Amino acid sequence: MTSGESPNEHKGQPGLVSAALSGLCPRCGGKTLFAAPAALADECANCGLDIRSLERGGRFVGVVTMLLALVLILAALGVDEWLRPPLWASFLFWGPLTVVSVIFGLRLYKTMWVYHQYEETQQP
Repeated sequence: MTSGESPNEHKGQPGLVSAALSGLCPRCGGKTLFAAPAALADECANCGLDIRSLERGGRFVGVVTMLLALVLILAALGVDEWLRPPLWASFLFWGPLTVVSVIFGLRLYKTMWVYHQYEETQQP
């Protein structure tokens, strides 16, 4: 992919969910977007893209987390009303599901934001 070509124009470029799960760089496609499960890397180790300069939507991460928490709480209340599981089963199910959901939600949001900002900077 050339430097002036956006990720959407590159044939075979993965979708946003695949890019979020794998942590793909918007420029080179390397698995270097995240340094930790939900923390962006400072720059791409392959192509040197400054990822931190592309991430300007950090203040909305709390909103994304709160919306996800609201959905999980409503789902937990619905399951509790419908199935009436024991407390230990609820903890065993909802604890890991909450952690995985929050990490995936943050990765998806941050990937979406970085890809959007990258496309904006590549526009002539």
